Amino acid sequence: MSAMRDDPSDLLHQHGLQVTPQRLAVLRVVAASPHVTADAVSERARAELGAISRQAVYNALAVLVEKGLLRRIQPSGSSALYEDRVDDNHHHLICRGCGQVEDVDCAVGETPCLTAADGLGYEIDEAEVIYWGHCPACLGGSGSPAPASEHAHDHRKKHDG
Repeated sequence: MSAMRDDPSDLLHQHGLQVTPQRLAVLRVVAASPHVTADAVSERARAELGAISRQAVYNALAVLVEKGLLRRIQPSGSSALYEDRVDDNHHHLICRGCGQVEDVDCAVGETPCLTAADGLGYEIDEAEVIYWGHCPACLGGSGSPAPASEHAHDHRKKHDG
């Protein structure tokens, strides 16, 4: 469930945060483009506000993640990605060709929806799974990955920045 279903100002207040134009812009950018990098958030927030430092964006992202309004994921070999679907323990599917990221609901059950063979005494409250493969567009209908192309660049740009 998206954190932005409510008024972003109310969300910030509910979580004990001061409402600032920077935080509101960051929330709006992430809500509009789930699985976005901090650099893309910075670029889009700057376009919305006219001026915002990269550090202000990083600070806002850190606070919003800490307060549970945003989720940070970091797939292997990728920059951190941010999303506002925070009310569940979903997983992600990432295309090896173009980098497209999709949400995938848990296969079974509730949080953490996967059980460790041996929890080693930990109280486990979350499981993170990333599925890797090739999206239908990169497969090009052939059933096997298409060679790197402009499609991969355009698709990555569409989903990241």
